[in-house]
Amino acid sequence: MAAHLLSSEVDNASNQNKQEDVNLSVEMAYYKKYREILPTLPIAKGWLTQHLVHYQGFWLTPNLSLKAALWIQDEFKVQPTDIFLATFPKTGTTWLKALIFATINRTRFDFSTHPLLTSGPHDCFPFLDAYVHQSHETISGLDALPPPRLLSTHFCHDLLPDSMITSGCKFVYICRDPKDVLVSNWFFLSKMRPKELAPLSFQEAFELFCQGISHFGPYWDHVLGYWKWSLENPEKILFLKYEELKKDPLVVVKRLAEFLGHPFSLEEESKGVVREIIRLCSFESLSNLEVNKTNIHKFKSDMIFNNNLFFRKGETGDWKNHLTNEMIEHLDKITLEKLSGSGLTFGAL
Repeated sequence: MAAHLLSSEVDNASNQNKQEDVNLSVEMAYYKKYREILPTLPIAKGWLTQHLVHYQGFWLTPNLSLKAALWIQDEFKVQPTDIFLATFPKTGTTWLKALIFATINRTRFDFSTHPLLTSGPHDCFPFLDAYVHQSHETISGLDALPPPRLLSTHFCHDLLPDSMITSGCKFVYICRDPKDVLVSNWFFLSKMRPKELAPLSFQEAFELFCQGISHFGPYWDHVLGYWKWSLENPEKILFLKYEELKKDPLVVVKRLAEFLGHPFSLEEESKGVVREIIRLCSFESLSNLEVNKTNIHKFKSDMIFNNNLFFRKGETGDWKNHLTNEMIEHLDKITLEKLSGSGLTFGAL
């Protein structure tokens, strides 16, 4: 028995060392690719960082998003039960994370002691994009998470690996009026922009956004990639609009549950479960929780966000308070041209 245990311990140690060697080789290969690609990419002015780099048609932060894109494309192992939330920044990510988490887990938790009351939506529904910046143990733990894994990404459809496109996993995507996206991104990233960098004026942000230069942009290309995919594979991806979710959350949440394979029963509806989920995940509810007023979320060691930054107004049409008539006309013209022939329009029906 003792010999068996000793042998087992040796085998386990050997296997652990082999796994560490594999992790190290993966990291080395990944960084090598990163170092080779980075100097070859076009650059432009960044909103959060000094520069953005242009990779496969989209603008990414060189140290954060580019590394994550390479890791996801080459190393991430998708599972057929995975549920991904794909979004462009500031289009309703936090809200939809809460709604999906609460809908999927509604039989596991009581509303009076729900995890969303003491943990931020980003803690309950992690960013896949941030995993590459974590420890080997955290990355390895990703494979061991119980199904369905809830993971979010800001990457466009074109940057996703084939494994995510062809597997049985499901995607939920949400879009928003570009004018609100511009305003919300500028407010959010201005607060996060390092003090050693000169402030980015709203006029500069407007001009960059119109050129397609924004984090994970161009925005219109990002939206159209998922829109076209949803038309071709409606069983694979559910395409939502922020404005429709604001207008009629009951209808949209029921549609969301149906798509994810967790439809609400008539009994649940009669007991008000859908409305309770909507109330729990509302802007008013989440933004007033102590965890979202005072706590932080750590995406990586040097990238820490105060939870309250994720809750500004949660409204539609705030662009009217910030854009001039000329800006509105210019953005609307770009949107009309970009969406021409796609069948997609922004806003609620």
